[in-house]
Formats: sequence, structure tokens, C-alpha cells
Amino acid sequence: MRNGQDTAIEALMEQLIANGSEDMGVVFASLFDLAMRIERERFLGAEHYERTPTRRGYANGTKPKRLDTPAGSLTVNVPKTAGHDEPFYPASLERGRRSTRAVLLAVAEMYIKGVSTRGAEAVMKQFGIESLSSSQVSRAAKLLDDELAAWRNRPLGEIRYLIVDARYEKVRLGGVVRDAAVLSAMGVGPDGRRRVLGLSCALSEAEVHWRVFLESLLERGMRGVQFVVSDDHAGLRAARQAVLTAAPWQRCQFHLAQNAIHHAPNMAIRKRIGVELRQIWNAPNLVAAEESLRQLVAGYRDKAPNLAQWLEDNIPEGLAVFILPEHHRRRLRTSNPIERAIQQEIKRRTFKVRVFPNEASLERLVSAVLVEIDDKWATADKVYINWKCQDD
Repeated sequence: MRNGQDTAIEALMEQLIANGSEDMGVVFASLFDLAMRIERERFLGAEHYERTPTRRGYANGTKPKRLDTPAGSLTVNVPKTAGHDEPFYPASLERGRRSTRAVLLAVAEMYIKGVSTRGAEAVMKQFGIESLSSSQVSRAAKLLDDELAAWRNRPLGEIRYLIVDARYEKVRLGGVVRDAAVLSAMGVGPDGRRRVLGLSCALSEAEVHWRVFLESLLERGMRGVQFVVSDDHAGLRAARQAVLTAAPWQRCQFHLAQNAIHHAPNMAIRKRIGVELRQIWNAPNLVAAEESLRQLVAGYRDKAPNLAQWLEDNIPEGLAVFILPEHHRRRLRTSNPIERAIQQEIKRRTFKVRVFPNEASLERLVSAVLVEIDDKWATADKVYINWKCQDD
């Protein structure tokens, strides 16, 4: 058969010489057919029409199969066998499946990046992919879901600083548009780099959702959390106290200042309360911050008693950051790191969708966004937290 193989390859080369890249798809399909026939001969232990005592079955024709590959849409002839206990399936075709998988993942990734189905089809046509059927789009989504699920469930490890946050997206459920809470978490490990730890999408931001989310991080191996930063989201306080009992909590100073403005009784106080709180945030140490807070509360006790009480009850939750090394405080005094790096990017990518058809589609898009962010952080030149920094 060796001479026959050489003749077939020589004929294909002549076709390429004569027609150039215009016949690349035909040549590729023919080479694929040849590779599968050679593989069938090895499987059977005999060449075509050859009779040997070691033969393990017989050739049984071929079956056409359409493949969408990086070289375009091809029709190949898959060899079949008979008279053998084990089914024959070409390994070369299995590798072709992996190529098809790469194509489908590219289609799915174009979709989650905001490219319409029609736009994705136009792009694929430039690479020789003739069309995108609904079944192919479904397969693309399934492949992407498997990839993203593996990322969401990957093992974690030691996380010293944890920042969590939530935002809302519109989801259609039973014909009714509802708000779905998207919980996300980022952490800083011993290497000083940021990591996106995970996310959870559900139609509630109640304690049970937060609790399940935090517990899932622990189940995936998160350990060693020394400090937690977040805003005072509904349900998070109780969930955090139950799941991360030993870790001190820093309430976001930015949101505390925003809340203080809403509690101010008049415009004059609203204009200055932010500056007054900034003096507390920028105090040199915890003792000085607590003294500044005591004076601020005393100053409002008579003229704005409700504000004074609110400051006394809530502002201490924004002072936990003073237990950290001075060089770490700027990074962890607010939840802005997760809002700027993660939430704003999610918002930018979900803006065109507006209303998601279900929770699964929301989880798919947000997961893909977070994977990109996590990959970017993993290859960043600079660390986010320098653990060698100590107070002077």
C-alpha cells in the first residue's frame, strides 16, 4: 500500500501546485481521508484486500461526515469496519473534534463579547466556515459552559485578604423581569497578586445566598483569610459572621461617606460631612481616628442628633483597616478595588444585553468576563500587596 499512499500524496501535491490555495479545503479533506484509511489498516492488521493470518476484521466502506474546522467546512469519508469486536473510530478524527471544539469555543467567546450571531457567522465565513446552525450555537454554549464551570470550581488555597461585592442584573423568569444578584469575590494571596476567586448568580442577595457563596469558597480550599472588605450588603453581615467568624471586617469607607450624606439633615452638613470623615480615614493610627470620631459625634449631638447617633453606630466599622500595615491600608480601606476592576467591566459587557433570558446566560457572560480579568492579573508585572512592607 506504500506505493498507493505515495501516489495519492503526489496527486494532492500536484493539485496544490496547479490550483494553489483555492483547493486547500479539498486537499485537506483528501489528506484527512488518507490518514483515516491508513489508521484503519493498522487497526485491522492488514492493508486493503490483503489476506493475512493476523487480520482482525474487514473494511466496510465509508460514511461521509461534515466537519467545521479551522481550515473551513469539510466533508470527509470516515472508514468503517466489520467483523471486529471493538468499534473503530479514527484518532485523527478525534483530533479533528478538538479542532472543531476550538472553533465552537471561538464562536461562543464572540457571543459573550457582544458579537451577534449574524456577526459571528460573518466572521466564520471569512475562515471558510459556511454557516452557524442553532445546534452549533448550542454546542458552542455547552462547551463554553464546561470551560467556565471548571474555572468556577477550581481549587483555591491561601487567601489573606478577601474583598466581596454584589451588583444586580435584569433576568427574565416566567415572563417577568426580575433583579438577579451577582456576587463576586477577589482575594490577595501570599504572592501579593490579586485573584478573582468566584461568583454566584441568584434572584436574591439574602443571607442564604451570601452564606452558600462564602461556603463554596471554603469548600474549594480557601483558607487563611485575615481580613475581609465589603459594603454592608443585605444578608452579608450575618453570612460573614457565620462563615468567616475570625476574620476582621472592614466596611467600605467610600460607601459609609455616601450613607452619611444621606443621613445629613441639611445641605450645609451634606457639603462638609465628607471632608470631616476624610480626616478620620486619614488619621495616623486607630487611637487618633477614634478620637476624631468622638469629637465629630459630639459636635453633631445637639444640632443633628440622628446623624450623630448614626455616625457613632456605623463609622467604627470603617476603622478596622487601622490594624493592617500602613502600606496596605490604601488598598483595603474601601471595596473600590473590586468595583473598579470587576463590577465596572461586568456593567460594560452586560449593558447591551439589558435583560438576560435566564440565570444561566447571565452566569455564562459574567464568568467569561471574570476569567479574562483573572488571567490579566495572573500575568501582571507588579504585585498588588507587598507583604514585606511594614510600618515605620
